[in-house]
Amino acid sequence: MQIEETELPGLKVLTPARFGDSRGFFSESWNRRRLEECGIDLDFVQDNHSLSAQAGTLRGLHFQAPPAAQDKLVRCGRGSLFDVAVDIRKGSPTYGKWFGVELTAENGKQLLVPKGFLHGFVTRAPNTEVIYKCTDYYAPDCDGVIAWYSCGIDWGFDGAPVLSEKDSVAPALADFDSPFTWEG
Repeated sequence: MQIEETELPGLKVLTPARFGDSRGFFSESWNRRRLEECGIDLDFVQDNHSLSAQAGTLRGLHFQAPPAAQDKLVRCGRGSLFDVAVDIRKGSPTYGKWFGVELTAENGKQLLVPKGFLHGFVTRAPNTEVIYKCTDYYAPDCDGVIAWYSCGIDWGFDGAPVLSEKDSVAPALADFDSPFTWEG
């Protein structure tokens, strides 16, 4: 497993090894023991799987507040997407900064998004499937969203994204009082 640190403390890109032959490939997308040896100790309790039929579908920027905050490990099962995380930990030296990475079925990269970050993505191909693990269960009363356009992210597309109703009416980051605190 290759682990890349990003400029946002705690946010990491993981690239599992792939072993391929004429049939395709095999890869361990998560191995608790191996990652614990690298300092990543997470207890995932829920797996989610989404399908976005249209390229240009934007989901985010989402978070789940304490006491049900979630770490997420995000990967692409089919298609491609631009995956983004934004630091919203009050007092963090990187508060409001974002990081994005292309996740594709072919490159096998994963984004490890810790608690205290917004998360979102835009699909680059039709019928893109996103699979992600979470360290806490979905809690509707802790669910939150920030407007996708309010964080200065270069999403890398022109035109209007395909949005859910929830995402289309989300408040801007500038109007948000984050429930997360930097513990650096």
